[in-house]
Amino acid sequence: MTNTAVPEFQHRTVLLDEAVDALAIAGARADGIYVDGTFGRGGHSRLLLSRLGPNGRLVAFDKDLQAIATAQGITDPRFTIVHDSFATMAAQLADRGIAQVDGVLLDLGISSPQVDDAARGFSFRNDGPLDMRMDTTRGISAAQWLATETEQTLEKVIREYGEERFAFQIAKAIVARRAVEPISSTRQLAGIVAGAVKTREKGKDPATRTFQAIRIFVNKELEDLEAGLKQAYDALAVGGIMSVISFHSLEDRIVKRFFAARANVEQPDRRLPIRAIDLPQPELKLIAKIKPSDAEVDANPRARSAVMRVAQRLAQPAGQRLVGGPR
Repeated sequence: MTNTAVPEFQHRTVLLDEAVDALAIAGARADGIYVDGTFGRGGHSRLLLSRLGPNGRLVAFDKDLQAIATAQGITDPRFTIVHDSFATMAAQLADRGIAQVDGVLLDLGISSPQVDDAARGFSFRNDGPLDMRMDTTRGISAAQWLATETEQTLEKVIREYGEERFAFQIAKAIVARRAVEPISSTRQLAGIVAGAVKTREKGKDPATRTFQAIRIFVNKELEDLEAGLKQAYDALAVGGIMSVISFHSLEDRIVKRFFAARANVEQPDRRLPIRAIDLPQPELKLIAKIKPSDAEVDANPRARSAVMRVAQRLAQPAGQRLVGGPR
């Protein structure tokens, strides 16, 4: 089901069974509508399709052109691929006449093919052009951003998105180097960071946090996550389930707070004469927090930082009226 013109790199889908099992696709739910927010190389989507009934539908999203090429090899009429971020979910579902969905899976990780292909510029392990865009048809590359951004903003991004304590030194070193020559390759950037980082975390390359920060910023990953969570939640039918797999603390913190804000309802003073039926009710039920098993981490070390949070929609927000349209 892959396009042979696209170079393939090995990819193991993290929490494959756990993520799809969490959506509880069985019985009447098998003929529901589901969203896979990041197609990647199709591991989750293919397993989802195998669980769907004949009237089920799956809409998948991805920004990466190679992922889109792979998805186009799936000829199942129940499947639709969208070349865009899951942050555009509301508009894309509306365009397809979908008012509500029964489940949403968001896998926030970068895929192994993206990391392992030096030409994409995501990794410091192999030299390549400093691009880092998930969608190479849009936006500016990491090299273009590094060439023009102020030292203050570079420091802020590296500190906040990479949680890097040497952000000031790294930003200063980047600005000094670009005054001498363009920073256009991953090896150049990794070398600059290595020279600026005074102490190293055991077992971790000094460039890890900086590369993460720049990738997150260039691809607007946290902004997309916040928008995508809201749109997925708004589209979720009562009883629908959302599973979100994150790979670093910044993402997981956003997901955790988003779920908690809708699952925890402040109750009024018990001494007030309020009927039980009139008490505020939670809109979301927290179902699970799941991490990869030791066996999965042993087989795929890139899974070690993954955390999946699962929640179920209990009710519509007070005053929200469902817009008509086919399910």
